Amino acid sequence: MHNLSEFQISNFKKQLKSRFLELRHEIRDELLSYDNEQYRELAGSVHDSADEAVADLLVDIHLASIDRHVHEINEIDSALLRIAEGRYGTCVECETPIGLDRLVANPAAKRCIVCQTHYEKTYAGNRKPDAEVRL
Repeated sequence: MHNLSEFQISNFKKQLKSRFLELRHEIRDELLSYDNEQYRELAGSVHDSADEAVADLLVDIHLASIDRHVHEINEIDSALLRIAEGRYGTCVECETPIGLDRLVANPAAKRCIVCQTHYEKTYAGNRKPDAEVRL
C-alpha cells in the first residue's frame, strides 16, 4: 500500500471529481456544438470532393476530441474506484507505489513510470486494451 496521507488522497479525490465534472461539461458543449448551424451549413454547402474532405475532417476532429474526453473520464472513474477500494497510488501492474510526483502530474495514473513506459512501448499506436467505455 502507498503511504499517502488521508489528506493527500482526499485532495486527489477532489481534483479527480472536479476534472470529471469539467469533462462532462466539455463533452456536453461539444455535442451541442456538433449540432450547431455552422456544421449543417458546411455540410449543406459541400460542392466538390475537396469541400467534402474538409467537412469530413472537421467531423472526425470533433469526434476524436469527444473520444479523448470519454477516455479521460474512464481513467478518472477508474482512479476513484481505486480510492474507494483502498488501492489508489499503487501500480496496477507491479503493485509498487506510484511516485507522488507522478500522481501530482496525473492524479488518474494507474501505473508507476516504469510500467507505464513499458505499456506505451508495447501498445504504441494501438487503442489500449484497458480503455473500455463505461459511460
